[in-house]
Amino acid sequence: MIVWISFLAAILLFLTLDLGVFNKTPHIIGTKEASKWTAIWVMMSFLFSGVIYWLYGNNYISNPDGLKPAAASIKYITGYLIELSLSVDNIFVIAIIFSAFRIPQKYQHRVLFWGILGALVFRGLMIYFGVLLINKFTWTAYFFGAFLIFTAIKMLFTKEDEKFEPKKSFVYKTLRKIIPVTSHIDEEHFFVKRRHITAATPLFVALIVIEVMDVVFAMDSVPAILAITSDPFLVFSSNIFAILGLRSMYFFLANMLERFSHLEYSLIAILSFVGLKMLLHDLIEMPEWISLTFIALSLIIGVVVSLKMSKEEDSDEDN
Repeated sequence: MIVWISFLAAILLFLTLDLGVFNKTPHIIGTKEASKWTAIWVMMSFLFSGVIYWLYGNNYISNPDGLKPAAASIKYITGYLIELSLSVDNIFVIAIIFSAFRIPQKYQHRVLFWGILGALVFRGLMIYFGVLLINKFTWTAYFFGAFLIFTAIKMLFTKEDEKFEPKKSFVYKTLRKIIPVTSHIDEEHFFVKRRHITAATPLFVALIVIEVMDVVFAMDSVPAILAITSDPFLVFSSNIFAILGLRSMYFFLANMLERFSHLEYSLIAILSFVGLKMLLHDLIEMPEWISLTFIALSLIIGVVVSLKMSKEEDSDEDN
């Protein structure tokens, strides 16, 4: 329990410093600043695997699966890479939402900051119930595995022109029925008063839509990491570090998202792999390094191919 409290306290401290010190004044986050913070979060995420090794090596945290320190660290890194890779689709959707509601760049960080807090709560609840289901009803592993493979097949056959339209979404339409919504942006405020009526600004609307979409994406990512481990702390910590790095990664990739359009095939491969792993877990005992290697290679190949294809497309346009 002390470890959980310390971990949550550290996360809240980071977030407080983020909004209260480093980003107290709304500003446009450039590529240089975003790349710096992306590198910091990725480095911290990988360094935390050392903390995992120390915690499990000294029995400072409950270890329901009886994992050795090295195995726990590998499972954490594997889970983190899965969550990070599946966050790419989330970044595309966030970009569409900001564009649809015309959120100025200097206020986007504030929206994502509060989105992170909501994600911490919802991911925590989904992980808790997901672990509870798998531990109590072993057959749910087959259900999650089948769901992941279904998601991968759906991604494979989804047409490129089938884009998410925030203003036509059920969330946006429902929100407008609940509270008044204005198209006017009043600096960084989520609500404004108009003729004695409090109305939600586009910033708040974007926040709610992003929050709901994160829950939708979590329905893929949480079962995916449960294929690697059902240890609550490993699942939660890898999820949280991936989410914390999502904001800076968004600003880092915002201006070049099109260059990574082919990365979707890597996500399909990863979802298919972890889905099969869950379906065949009673028949095949797979070493953790195989899962880590497959996921890492899928990401690397996806990035390399995307950059190469993007470069060739740019050359064709110039000619």
